[in-house]
Amino acid sequence: MDLDYCLSELKSLLAIDSPSGFTDGAADHLMQALQGLGYQPEKTRKGGVLCCLGGEGDGLLLMAHVDTLGAIVSNIKPNGRLEISPVGGLRAENCEAENCRIHTRFSGTFTGTLQIANASVHVNDDYAGAKRTFRESEIVLDENVHSAEDVCALGIETGDFVCFDPRTIITESGYIKSRFLDDKLSAAILLTYAKMLRDENKTPNRKIYLHFTVYEEVGHGAAASVPADVTEVLSVDMGCVGTGVTCTEHEVSICAKDSGGPYDYSVTTALIQAAKRAGAHYAVDVYPHYGSDAEAALRAGYDVRHGLIGAGVYASHGYERSHIEGVENTLKLLTAYTL
Repeated sequence: MDLDYCLSELKSLLAIDSPSGFTDGAADHLMQALQGLGYQPEKTRKGGVLCCLGGEGDGLLLMAHVDTLGAIVSNIKPNGRLEISPVGGLRAENCEAENCRIHTRFSGTFTGTLQIANASVHVNDDYAGAKRTFRESEIVLDENVHSAEDVCALGIETGDFVCFDPRTIITESGYIKSRFLDDKLSAAILLTYAKMLRDENKTPNRKIYLHFTVYEEVGHGAAASVPADVTEVLSVDMGCVGTGVTCTEHEVSICAKDSGGPYDYSVTTALIQAAKRAGAHYAVDVYPHYGSDAEAALRAGYDVRHGLIGAGVYASHGYERSHIEGVENTLKLLTAYTL
């Protein structure tokens, strides 16, 4: 397992802005990475990336998503500040004082910072009590603008995408800290799995497809493009870390049930058995507030078994943290499950 490659691909993906609906850059990177490994990926009509890794028999679809949380400009205020509407489960309190980029359709990219309105502590009598909502927050542009007309003259319009800095750091102790590890960490893991098959000339024990989806954060990522010979779908997404679950950032999480209901019993059992065979450190958990691409495929009507695994990630939908050991254990499980 080439963990250096995994971290390199992770950093590359995290550096590409890709909130749901604005994912072409990330998809293009995946296409190039897979082609560089000798595969023949294709783009789906929705903009995702589908790739067969070889093998024969009933197909297994391994899925990760490269769309992230983000926002869209919803209003240009009279004072030249921007109101935004969240894309996916972005929360205002998790991105206050964060730097961001505004991608216009025709006039380039501008930078700014999300702040609560009247963000100066020394003049705001109710700074601590101010609501942290998007209605009470605003993008302060790094431009000399003082009116809506000034902003419009730059070419910024309602509907432009707002993308927040990932602030990626990998520590000497192996911790991986960044926004949007959900789910670019899993995307990098699947690329590493594909590289391992090529480097070691291994053939999976069944036909394996990769599907990098681009609308998971808004609920319909894998609702299309499941190949006809696929009988099982496995979401490789972030594993939950926090109160009430047992997984840590050092383990691979196997989800037995989330807010959409239980995952296929036989698939979950086989994943646990594979983790034991591989000596992978794992946890089996129930996620109280979670939905996955596997469930999107089932809701779309596909007759498939489904499962969910992922490296443990703390502070989900915020400034997230995982560990290289969680990555390694996820790769061990995938290898044992498919070879």
